[in-house]
Amino acid sequence: MKKITILVPCYNEEMNLPLLYPELVKLMDENRAYEWELLFVNDGSHDGTLERLYEMRHQDPRVNIVSLSRNFGKEVAMLVGFDYAKGDCMVIVDADLQDPPSLIPEMIHWWEQGYDDVYAKRKSRGKESWLRKRLSLMFYRMLQQSSRFDMLKNVGDFRLLDRRCINALRRMRESERYTKGMFSWIGFKKKEIEFDRGNRQVGKSSWSYRQLFSLAIDGITSFSSAPLRISTIAGFFISMLAFIYMMVVFVRALFWGNPVQGYPSLLVFILFLGGIQLLSIGIIGEYIGRIYNESKHRPDYIVDEYNEEKVS
Repeated sequence: MKKITILVPCYNEEMNLPLLYPELVKLMDENRAYEWELLFVNDGSHDGTLERLYEMRHQDPRVNIVSLSRNFGKEVAMLVGFDYAKGDCMVIVDADLQDPPSLIPEMIHWWEQGYDDVYAKRKSRGKESWLRKRLSLMFYRMLQQSSRFDMLKNVGDFRLLDRRCINALRRMRESERYTKGMFSWIGFKKKEIEFDRGNRQVGKSSWSYRQLFSLAIDGITSFSSAPLRISTIAGFFISMLAFIYMMVVFVRALFWGNPVQGYPSLLVFILFLGGIQLLSIGIIGEYIGRIYNESKHRPDYIVDEYNEEKVS
């Protein structure tokens, strides 16, 4: 009998778990042809999430719990899932029910047809601000244009991954992770299914605009060197324009004796070039910072407990 793991990263999801768990139990009871594992990763929650998870485990032996020593972020929580999943395939689901568990049987169907990565594409993004939607779409366009491989637009983490994909992702031990890009990078046979994303049932998203901006920077710098090329190209053209302007000023002063004028314009040029230089240094610094973090070879995460047992 094939085994399916459902991975649920959790960060302060105490109120959502009582709504999610019955949906998952209903799904498993209606699909008894498979053996099931519910793998919850407690990502350093500060509320009663862990206590709720232990209550579920005491009632249902299919529930497994990995509790991290602190909040490492969802990207790392998914890596924990890749490391601990026991199934022949794994479905990644958010705890807030925006990703409907009712879509999982269709994912399993296409997996049985030979697809390794069955991903859910959003036809609509649920209750989300206009600005957040526009920024998300703009980011996907930028990432698609700057990457050397196909980046999936309007696709999140809600997907089914075959064991081959899981094993490939386990080998990618990057400290600065952008898992959505990794899903595309590993390749394998993919299948798209569309769905309307629901609204968060309880509470609000823990992702602030600052965190989303940081994730976007991680995505672009992890899978593209385009920002470095843009800095190089911009520096080349600005240098050429500056050289041409210098020659014009030199010729005018040599043949017509015109005094060098234009203090305001000179100041603007200096400020503009200084801004370009600082931007370029900042872009280089982003890449150097990632090299520095990778060179420390720290573990990606630290597990505090696995199924109520302390991990040393």
